[in-house]
Amino acid sequence: MSAPRARPWSRRLEPLLLNLACVVVAIFILAPFAWMLISSLEGEAELTRRPPVFVPSPPTLANYAFIFTGQLPSDKTRHGIFVWQTSHEVRLLLPALRNSFIVALSVMVANVVFGALAAYTFARVAFHGRRSAYAFILTSRLMPAVAVAIPFYAIVQRLELLDTYRALILVYLAFTFPFTVYFLSVYFRHLPAEVEQAALLDGCTRFQTLLRVVVPCAVPGLVAAAAFAFMTAYNEFLFGLLLTQTIAAQTMPVLLAAVATNPAVSHALLASCVILAIMPPALLAVVLRRYLTSGLVASVAR
Repeated sequence: MSAPRARPWSRRLEPLLLNLACVVVAIFILAPFAWMLISSLEGEAELTRRPPVFVPSPPTLANYAFIFTGQLPSDKTRHGIFVWQTSHEVRLLLPALRNSFIVALSVMVANVVFGALAAYTFARVAFHGRRSAYAFILTSRLMPAVAVAIPFYAIVQRLELLDTYRALILVYLAFTFPFTVYFLSVYFRHLPAEVEQAALLDGCTRFQTLLRVVVPCAVPGLVAAAAFAFMTAYNEFLFGLLLTQTIAAQTMPVLLAAVATNPAVSHALLASCVILAIMPPALLAVVLRRYLTSGLVASVAR
């Protein structure tokens, strides 16, 4: 029996180089978030120290306590001076996060419900003008947001919906709906049609077939489309700035931009605001990670 042949150096190095590339990409992506987390647990004096302090000693939750309760830290020498204007804006972060979450969740639900109905219709039902309607929906997404900002503002103002959730939900739905229809229609087309035909032969209507047969098979795709709609609405800035005037409907990106552009901003407080702002989408990604991975991989494979 001949001895097993040694693996070529290229094959031995391939896994090592792949792992090294993954580590580099992970560091590149996670380093800003790690820096923000460390900064949020430090005081203003430590942030401006040279050389920089990479590990707080000891870490403090005073910045988060101020955002939630308005309580100033007792150690003023460590935490710097909190300016009233900056502090006032920071104290509005929680209402802004609530507004962003409500708007993004509403957009997500509307996309899943109406997007699934429209996508299934385009994928399975033949009707006059289907191609034209499908092309119109897709090409509408290619229009840049800034090109329709003024028309949208005029429409919302005429409807007396300025500074309301409804205005943001309708506008964000107009920008996320085309992608949802496209993504789900492609997903539905590659589901086995025989199962749907069997359900129709058993007496199910198209709507019953969608609910009982198609939706259970398309859960990964629906979750992926829902996550995209949520993230798009949650992070949108232009129309959040244009259509809102007070904290009654002002969203997180708008308020965070106001805090960041304040020349007297406390950088420790700003870092704390960033960490709190990324928590909702991060938790959503953790909860839906299994469906997101399978849905995106399945869509690429198709």
